[in-house]
Amino acid sequence: MAPDIPCENRRSAMADDDLDDKFRKVADSFISVANSQLDVMNRENVGMALLYAAARFNAFVVASNSADLETFKNDRDKAMEFFGAEYLRMLGSNLSDHEFVFEDDKPYGHLPASKPDPS
Repeated sequence: MAPDIPCENRRSAMADDDLDDKFRKVADSFISVANSQLDVMNRENVGMALLYAAARFNAFVVASNSADLETFKNDRDKAMEFFGAEYLRMLGSNLSDHEFVFEDDKPYGHLPASKPDPS
C-alpha cells in the first residue's frame, strides 16, 4: 500500500459534503465511546487507548492494502510517516480549536480532576 492511497481516497471523496458529514459522525462515535469509559479510567489513559486503537486499525489498513509481505515491509516507513504527519496535523488543529476555553479563569473547571485508574 502506498501511504497516500487512504488520503487520496478520502480527499477525493471529501468533495462530497455527505461523506464529510459521515466522516465526522464516525469520529464523533469514537469520542462518544471514549467518553463512556471515563467512569472506569482516567481521561489520559482513555486518550492513549484511542491512540492505540487507531494505530492497530491503521496497521490493518496498511497490511490489507499490501499485495504481499515484501510490499508491506517496503511501505512500512512511508505509512508511519503518513499517519504520523496526519495525526500531528489533526492534533494541532484540534488544540487550536480548544484555545478558547482558556479565556475562562478555570478552563475545564466543570470536569472532575483526573482520577487514578482503579486497580
